[in-house]
Amino acid sequence: MITLHQVRFAFGGRYLLDGASWQINPGEKIGLIGRNGTGKSTLLRIINEEYSIESGTLQKMRGLRIAFFNQDLLSYDTENSVLSVALEAFPEQLELDERIHRIVHRLETEHDNEALLHELHDAQERFAMIDGYQFRQNAATVLEGLGFTTRDLERPFREFSGGWRMRALLARMMLRDPDMLLLDEPTNHLDLPSIEWLENYLKSYQGTVIVVSHDRWFLDRIVNKIAEIDQRKISLYSGNFSEYIDQKSQRLALQEAAYRNQQKFLEEQNKLIDRFRAKASKASMAQSRIKMLERMEKVEAVDSEAPTIRIRFDAARQPGKIISHLIIQDKRFGDNVLLHDTEAMIRRGDKIALIGANGKGKSTLLRMINGSEPYDGKAETVYNVDAAFYAQHQLESLHLQNDLLTELQSFAPEKKESELRGILGSFLFSGDDVFKKISVLSGGEKARIALAKVLLSKANFLLLDEPTNHLDMATVSMLVDVLNDYEGSFLVVSHDRHFLSCVANRIWWIEDQHLRTYEGSYEEYEEWKTRQLKAEAVAAKKQPVQQKVEKPKLERSDEEKKQRQRTQKKFDKLEEELEQLRQSRHELENLLARPEVYSDPGKFQDHLDRFNRIDADFQAKTREWEELFEQLSGME
Repeated sequence: MITLHQVRFAFGGRYLLDGASWQINPGEKIGLIGRNGTGKSTLLRIINEEYSIESGTLQKMRGLRIAFFNQDLLSYDTENSVLSVALEAFPEQLELDERIHRIVHRLETEHDNEALLHELHDAQERFAMIDGYQFRQNAATVLEGLGFTTRDLERPFREFSGGWRMRALLARMMLRDPDMLLLDEPTNHLDLPSIEWLENYLKSYQGTVIVVSHDRWFLDRIVNKIAEIDQRKISLYSGNFSEYIDQKSQRLALQEAAYRNQQKFLEEQNKLIDRFRAKASKASMAQSRIKMLERMEKVEAVDSEAPTIRIRFDAARQPGKIISHLIIQDKRFGDNVLLHDTEAMIRRGDKIALIGANGKGKSTLLRMINGSEPYDGKAETVYNVDAAFYAQHQLESLHLQNDLLTELQSFAPEKKESELRGILGSFLFSGDDVFKKISVLSGGEKARIALAKVLLSKANFLLLDEPTNHLDMATVSMLVDVLNDYEGSFLVVSHDRHFLSCVANRIWWIEDQHLRTYEGSYEEYEEWKTRQLKAEAVAAKKQPVQQKVEKPKLERSDEEKKQRQRTQKKFDKLEEELEQLRQSRHELENLLARPEVYSDPGKFQDHLDRFNRIDADFQAKTREWEELFEQLSGME
């Protein structure tokens, strides 16, 4: 479909690509990755021919239709309806439709205008040829397929949340019938249901996809190839992101070994050349070896990525066992009731992920706990609780006249400059960036500085609203390490499932105006939710059978009834065993994280062996549970 060969491209005087080659084939779903600033978004724009390359070649299949979704589209706003936005995929049809209406209007007074009649005939003929009489219905069909109701189609685009706006913009792209989708950070600002919808759409999409994303779970579920921009070249790996991690580790180990071996060989050869040079009889041999070394293809040294910075943020003091007991009688905006007659407890050591769709009240709940959002109810807080709140729209605590380094120094004077530089570096500010004035920073850069200040606050309870936005994968990993080492408690809102799976030990969500709680990690919550959905599917399957009256169900034989009872009993017992194993696994995970355990190799290995045995048993019983579930479904 597309071939890049020996491409060179510079931006702002710095080469982003130099001798980069890449063959993109039909049907591939590719994750384009690389450190911030390596040129991922730029490469998408090169493929879309928005930028011209300096040298090399870019060849495309003739007639290739490309649709490009980028962050610029997120700022798209209009009073036009959702249907009108989707219809922008048909510029020729819209122009011809308007032209036909103008001609018809003129003919109402110019009955004998032969030229105008011929123009109308030609326009209508072309209109029919390009499905002009169907394009509006086609757009409505696609939008309704993406979840919009018929009534939604005429609602203004700007009334919808970011996830629904993205669906409308994707509908516009789909209606253009592209052969290739270029997606630049499509999951930014989407809630979890919207991300899952996008995953399902891309899995079924028949064309080629190239996606830039920092969402590891998203890449693992979507892509079958990884293209990495590294050292101004493009390296290709088969498989998803997790498989790329393993392959790259092996590739770098082999490259490092080959580099060391070659360097040793070169050193030996140069010693021989120096020795032979001094003797006239050996001079020709020395020259021969020099030419051989010049022709030899050199193995490049492994380029070490940005150094791993281990940062620890400590709480100033320990709070009581209960951080907060939240009692909510009512919270609403007008007629929209978010929470009613519900309560929840936050305990010391809780690391809670608050998840769910946009508009459910997650950010509102964080503000309620913080005391900055009024509601009917109360939050009972015990002694020594020092809270810090991070939200991207709450940046007023930043002093615009300060540079970055001064801002952190004024907030944490006990920290050395080298420590603060390290912290700024981990939040993607390096070199002279630390002397930038806060007033000139972008919104995302200000958000990163605000997050750094929260983590420096020595608070023992953190409220974090989308802390991973504007962070690359390396910085998210750093934040994971920080929060895992953090001895305080926190409540975090995030749509980054990899991040949540690494840091949370409890899950909250809002359902039917109540706070719901799951005791366990995000991955365990996902397993539980899958089982719940299957159980609901069984219940839904039962319901219509019970309501049928046309054909009474034939009586099962006694043996069939007994078989079903035996299977149901085994199924119920297995569910109890799974719950016990989940609890045991969770307890062992907590044990393995304790300093007195992981500092003792023998004790750590014993607990790890137990964990592995229990985990293997859990996985085996989960498969058995699924088989019994299918058997019970077939007995309905």
